[in-house]
Amino acid sequence: MNGAALVEARGLGKSYPLVFRSRDRLRALWRLLLGRVDADAVCVLRNVDLRVERGQSLGLVGENGAGKSTLLKLLTGVLTPSAGSVAVNGRVGALLELGAGFHPEYSGRDNIALSAALYGLSAEEMRDKLPDIVAFADIGRYIDEPVKHYSSGMTVRLGFAIVAALKPDLLITDEVLAVGDEAFQKKCVRWMEEYLSGGGTLILVSHSMYHVQKLCRQAVWLRQGEVAASGDVYAVTQAYLAYQDSKSAPAERSPAASDQEFRLLDVSVNGSVGDAPVQIDMGGSVCVRARVHSRDGRAPVVVVGIVRMDGTPVYGVSSEMDAVQPQRTGDNVYAAAIDFADLPLLPGAYAVKVHPLDPEGMRLFDTIERAVTVRGQSREFGMVRLAHAWGDSTHPGSATP
Repeated sequence: MNGAALVEARGLGKSYPLVFRSRDRLRALWRLLLGRVDADAVCVLRNVDLRVERGQSLGLVGENGAGKSTLLKLLTGVLTPSAGSVAVNGRVGALLELGAGFHPEYSGRDNIALSAALYGLSAEEMRDKLPDIVAFADIGRYIDEPVKHYSSGMTVRLGFAIVAALKPDLLITDEVLAVGDEAFQKKCVRWMEEYLSGGGTLILVSHSMYHVQKLCRQAVWLRQGEVAASGDVYAVTQAYLAYQDSKSAPAERSPAASDQEFRLLDVSVNGSVGDAPVQIDMGGSVCVRARVHSRDGRAPVVVVGIVRMDGTPVYGVSSEMDAVQPQRTGDNVYAAAIDFADLPLLPGAYAVKVHPLDPEGMRLFDTIERAVTVRGQSREFGMVRLAHAWGDSTHPGSATP
């Protein structure tokens, strides 16, 4: 897109000095006054480039401590950057930390008036919007109670109601949908969908990939303060989920000894023998070929399985189950190949595992695991796409072919 971006950050970074003791605080203050860089500073965000055009929707994903909230505070001016620059060209409505901007001793109604004044609304505009704000928040008599008596959910309700009434050029939210109850979450999602369809711009932080994929077209994955991936929301969120699955994967087995009765020589997936993950599109095919060395020349049984990267089994089959015997290709070397056509796997990270067993299928001798990434745009749940058809609900048992 041409023209000025609504949000643009270049080389953005943020560091904090180590201040465990009183003298650390004095030293940090002295260095700040002298304009010196603190060598012991902790960098929580580094070299972030970001550009958001009007009408775009961007999701920020990452683990706790990855720098997401820090980035939002830099974008909204709550924090000043230690490096780089950030520019926002428009009115921003931000929902960051719970209760941020609210006076705990003031009532909800008084805080509405205070927020409206901070956003530059006149008294007349505030009076016009007040009924809509109170109705959207839906907190009953608590609207006239001090905010310090509110639950976290009630605080978010009031904050979101104020932002919804103002309809800013840019809406920035940090885990708002994780606090409210289900009914309020649905209300917020509906409002955000209408806001986006009307040309609004959204930056959403959430641990819910469902909400990120539902509301956002683009995404940025922050990992340890740096951009790990950015671009299409499905590609970024699937890469993030694959990373999460790989962290919870079981430990890799140690290589088999050379004197094992049956030892895997190599395993290829779609012709690839290396360790790099094999990427396929949803509905694509996977061809697995394995070569096994047999110490005494007997034909092995070969087992091939597909698991999610966290170790959850998806499917497994052996050559013995299908009455297939691996082919002899050399001295004491056997090969087996199996094709999985039109895989119904949903997007995510998986692994193909291959094991040689003895001819009786009783003892397992070796394991090679190859990573497979399934790409695609889908918001369905689970691991596989099951064939289905929605039917006529007025006639039980019927379905539209």
